[in-house]
Amino acid sequence: MKALAGVSFNNFNFGGDNLCLEGFLDELPDIAFFHANSNNFTGELPARIGDLPYLYELDLSNNKYTGEFPARVLQATRLTFVDLRYNQFSGCVPPQLFKLDLDVIFINNNKFIPQQLPDTIGSTPAVYISLANDHFTGQIPRTIGQASKTLVEILLLNNQLSGCLPYEIGFLNRATLFDVGQNRLTGPIPHSFGCLRRIQYLNLAENEFYGPIPEMVCTLPNLVNVSLSYNYFTQVGPECWKLIHRKVLDVRMNCILDLPYQRSAADCKAFFSKPRYCPDEKSLHIIPCKGTYDLPKEEESSDHPPSFTATPPQTYDALVPRGV
Repeated sequence: MKALAGVSFNNFNFGGDNLCLEGFLDELPDIAFFHANSNNFTGELPARIGDLPYLYELDLSNNKYTGEFPARVLQATRLTFVDLRYNQFSGCVPPQLFKLDLDVIFINNNKFIPQQLPDTIGSTPAVYISLANDHFTGQIPRTIGQASKTLVEILLLNNQLSGCLPYEIGFLNRATLFDVGQNRLTGPIPHSFGCLRRIQYLNLAENEFYGPIPEMVCTLPNLVNVSLSYNYFTQVGPECWKLIHRKVLDVRMNCILDLPYQRSAADCKAFFSKPRYCPDEKSLHIIPCKGTYDLPKEEESSDHPPSFTATPPQTYDALVPRGV
């Protein structure tokens, strides 16, 4: 008796009326992975998908799925990889999603209703998360720091997130990529970001951040690209200057004197004419790793590029319909 362990229909562009997986996927009892990126599947997921004992990867990205987030995915508790990006799912993202034992959560570019990020995001064991272009609102939950044991890359760009960054982000000491570009976030950069010792790609561009750029961020040892453009930062120190000269740090369109390509004086004056504050100002100065991640003296300066080989980001591929 032969068994079918995996299916890859990626980029097959299958079409037809009522092209659904009911009666097909659930009839493959030995299936371990099902990849069907860039087709025209629609309808509901099979009711018995949770009964498939070996299914650990499900990729239905860039198809024609609509309606509420498929609750049947939550029943497939053996999954480690879920890719539902580039569909037309609506409604809310269920908080239970972040309690599943998943390594990868890619659900970007759907049509979810505006909602806050669930507090359960801190419960996820995921390594790679993409929640970009999904209409999330409100503050980033402080619980995000609880994902420190596993989280490596997270994309939250182009949502409607607001408020100040929680200092708990500094607990994400495995993170190599943190992207919250194109939101409505504000406040200074928390000093806890100086604990992100493995960070390579940091994007805070196109928000309303302000204040001096912390020098401790600019001395992080593995930086490849830091984008702080289109904000309202006011000052850079000598370590940040070094990154600007190396073209690692982008600070265009801020309010930094003596730098080219900055906002007009009128724009900066208008922004700072309104009161600006974070509800928990004291937490912005917390450095949770203080005394734990001290660098050797030869690594303290950012005069020279790091000698490591940068790891290409994985989650940015999820921003392309046929990517991953």
